Amino acid sequence: MQIGLVGLQNSGKSTLFHTLSKNSPNLGFSREEALVEVVKVPDERLDNLTKIFNPKKQVNATIEVFDIPGLRMSEDKKVKITPAFLNNVKNNDALFYVIRAFHDESIVHPLGNIDPIRDIKFLETEFLLSDLSLLENRLEKLKKDLQKSKDEKLKREFPVIEKCFLHCEKELPLRTLNLDDNELKILSGFQLITLKPLAIAINFGENSISTVEEEIENIKSKLNGMNVPIIPFFAKIELELSQLNEDEQKIFMEDYGIKESALNKILRTSYEILGLQSFFTVGEDECRAWTIKKNYNAQQAAGVIHSDFYNRFIRAEVVHYNDFIKYGSFSKCKEAGVWRLEGKEYIVKDGDILTIRHN
Repeated sequence: MQIGLVGLQNSGKSTLFHTLSKNSPNLGFSREEALVEVVKVPDERLDNLTKIFNPKKQVNATIEVFDIPGLRMSEDKKVKITPAFLNNVKNNDALFYVIRAFHDESIVHPLGNIDPIRDIKFLETEFLLSDLSLLENRLEKLKKDLQKSKDEKLKREFPVIEKCFLHCEKELPLRTLNLDDNELKILSGFQLITLKPLAIAINFGENSISTVEEEIENIKSKLNGMNVPIIPFFAKIELELSQLNEDEQKIFMEDYGIKESALNKILRTSYEILGLQSFFTVGEDECRAWTIKKNYNAQQAAGVIHSDFYNRFIRAEVVHYNDFIKYGSFSKCKEAGVWRLEGKEYIVKDGDILTIRHN
């Protein structure tokens, strides 16, 4: 799964990217290509299981993060959306708008002044126009093709494209439109931007730590029911934090009054908006977190481990992480009745520990 960080130049987007990837940033460096990092998803549950089983290695779940080049002001003093930029955006499964809320006269804002609401609406409008143009062109082509052909596939596609076009015409993003699985399947090849899951990360200055919750509520109230997760972060502080060890991080966060790092919040939110969850496998060789879609059954989850496990699935031994921590061992979980055997249709829950039985 891929998430793309999107924003205007000097929003703190690349600093956030380097915080997530734990690399040193090239601050002020202009570029045209997107950067990508495979980022480990921190999971305290997996850390605890590793301490208990003491395996040879621990394998965290991962997610790909793309830093899409920031939108800059052109020579005619306008911020222009280029085809290359749109292609970079379309290639992601979900998007994070990175929005600037910090004030620093030495760092120029492409649109002139600091206005988070305007910047969010700027991105939403541009992506909406991109989708509207694509849908309009597709609709026109379908009308012409249907005059010449009675292709059933085109007949099924037409009402879906028309439904989306009319929704975008009302200046509404496609993520707010109710679409069933068949409609989503028809749309899957078009890479419509406003259909992608979205969250917003707002970069505040250090002097806003005590007022950030109030400022976030104020921003939410002005977004007219946009209804997407909004996460505050402090880019400079987070970058320093990412370079420290675990004990130093705790002291640093206490000094600044930060309850949770942006890394944890953003990666957790990415999982939520993508409809993902984790299950665990444990043992002497490794303790590992596996990423699956919500509502995957036990056979599908087994297939994520290995295709043979899917094809030769018999049963899954299941105990939830919370129960395992409560009772301390598989044998005690069996005595308490919380360890069980499940068939292929069992819906895996976030935090389940699975052992797959197969031929």
